[in-house]
Amino acid sequence: MITQESFSFYIMLSVLAPIIGAFSLLFLFLFEKRLDQLEKEKHELLLEQELQEAKYNQLNQQIQPHFFFNTLNIILSLARLNRKAELISAIEVLSKYFKFKYKQTDPLITIEEEIQYTRYYLDIQRLRFRDRLDVVWSVEESCKASLVPPYLLQTLVENAFKHGLEKNPGQGKLIIILNEQRNRVYLEVWNSSAAAPESPDHEKDDRGVGLLNIQKRLQMLFPQEEILIQLNEETKGTSVQVFWPHTTKEMTKT
Repeated sequence: MITQESFSFYIMLSVLAPIIGAFSLLFLFLFEKRLDQLEKEKHELLLEQELQEAKYNQLNQQIQPHFFFNTLNIILSLARLNRKAELISAIEVLSKYFKFKYKQTDPLITIEEEIQYTRYYLDIQRLRFRDRLDVVWSVEESCKASLVPPYLLQTLVENAFKHGLEKNPGQGKLIIILNEQRNRVYLEVWNSSAAAPESPDHEKDDRGVGLLNIQKRLQMLFPQEEILIQLNEETKGTSVQVFWPHTTKEMTKT
């Protein structure tokens, strides 16, 4: 026998069941739509990351040819001057550079590794300048583990030669300073060549391209941080200062 309470329950159930079913279908529809949206956003984020990585790699490739072409010109000059011992040394250093370089695929390397790159370049320049070149290093031990985009230091050192030291027939001095200041890395590359206001415009543009390249790469790697690059040309010498956030491999893992 069906009681009044049972009958009321069945009536209520028959009314609520379609509503609950409709809400369930709506919830599943919205849930699936949200999943699709999240998947789309994830795909777009991956595409953006790939695009940024491609742009970053392209900027890296813009830097590398300068070193290669300049080094080949040095080797060619040594060959023409029949300086066989220096020629062999230059080829050996270049070989070490290539071997060291192609082990690295990361967008950031340690300052210690970047210093080694730069030392290979300076070894080749010493073959040209001999005793006319004085290089002074001032590197704070604590910042050697800091991360830096490849070729940043080497680019600034190369610019110091290309736009300064190579144009000075006398004694040349290069000072490289690296230290940590308030959780930021400070880099200064100074050379003894005085400012040359009469320099052709294309030389200034060329140097500007190198500094702009460095700035773009740093901004891509540290989009939320302030990046500072400053060029100072004075009568006693020319310097470039760069500030970027201090970070290490251990910090990037956390």
